[in-house]
Amino acid sequence: MKSPRQLVSGAMLAVALALSACAPAASVAPTDAPSTEAPAVAPTTGPAPGGPDMIVATTTSTQDSGLLDVLVPLFEKQTDYKVKVVAVGSGAALKMGQDGNADVLLVHSPSAEKTYMDGGFGKDRLLIMHNDYIIVGPSGDPAGIKGASKAVEAFKAIATAGATFISRGDQSGTNTKELSQWKSAGQDPVGQKPAWYVQSGQGMGATLTIASEKGAYTLTDRATYLANKGNLQLDLLLEKDNSLLNVYHVITVSPAKWPKVNYDGAIAFAKWLTEPATQELIGKFGAEKYGQPLFIPDAAKTDADLGL
Repeated sequence: MKSPRQLVSGAMLAVALALSACAPAASVAPTDAPSTEAPAVAPTTGPAPGGPDMIVATTTSTQDSGLLDVLVPLFEKQTDYKVKVVAVGSGAALKMGQDGNADVLLVHSPSAEKTYMDGGFGKDRLLIMHNDYIIVGPSGDPAGIKGASKAVEAFKAIATAGATFISRGDQSGTNTKELSQWKSAGQDPVGQKPAWYVQSGQGMGATLTIASEKGAYTLTDRATYLANKGNLQLDLLLEKDNSLLNVYHVITVSPAKWPKVNYDGAIAFAKWLTEPATQELIGKFGAEKYGQPLFIPDAAKTDADLGL
């Protein structure tokens, strides 16, 4: 039998709960993301399924461009998840997923992604966005690539001239694209190790800085170049070659392979990226500051629409 103290305490608790249920919900502060408005998505309530903490392994271009500085805080505001971002090359991000050291991947290396999925390491793979790769270099353009219509022509000219080229050399999506262009040009700088070919082993932002300091050429995604252009002595010398399309997918790490991954958080993040409001935000990102959006949203398209 309950004592009088217990009965009173229970009654007080019931009253407190009733009052709290009638209290107005706290408002969510608007995001301070530049040049865009926050999508009108209500925040969730209650504990995040699968636990609040999740790891996103992604390519450096999504971080160096500033896109993640907008997307991640907004996702956290609209859900109960707390995101840790690990920005590495796409190859390293895929390896993290393969080893069960990430919950979800945001990468841009389609051929490597397909191999990853075929191995059973990913559960869901969704198309998110694209931009393109460009070749940048010193204004003097010693290899004379400006005006070339195809990237393969530019790569041949750089090799013929022995002009310094800075490669990321990190198995990233950008590095994979670069190596495919050298192969198409009939060149093997990695195997032959000519003096003009330098591997930075670093992300895109750092590689651009090195190229600028050395007056060298490099292949870069457009977004990272535009985000860093003000600090670089590099001109855009080749663009708009269809072979330089740069496509991003989000991939959830397979819980069948790694039962302890936060799959609930991973699929929540993946689906959130494909929502119309988020896609609109991606499509506006950078437009006001750079005069053009840095990414084109693609969730409503298929890989075949992009020629993959």
